[in-house]
Amino acid sequence: MTAVVIMTVADRIIAELEELHAEETSPGMAAVARSLARAIDASDAPTAKAVVARELRSIMADLRKLAPVGEEGDTVDDITRQREKRRAAAREQAAGG
Repeated sequence: MTAVVIMTVADRIIAELEELHAEETSPGMAAVARSLARAIDASDAPTAKAVVARELRSIMADLRKLAPVGEEGDTVDDITRQREKRRAAAREQAAGG
């Protein structure tokens, strides 16, 4: 039997904030995002949750825009690796292959 782990909204937001390095780029907005996420978890009022969720969504969108660009794994890196492979193969062939 497997255990089901239920993550709260706050848990998920905190995890995403860590991935975005939000504490380094915008600590104030990160603090507000954590607070809003906890408010969603603590509320039983659907209308209040909707209002808070709208604000949280807006802040998270801004934080995603401010996040540092990953250093590896994007399309440009893939194209660069492919070009390097083709050039290496062409050099081998020109050298006597």
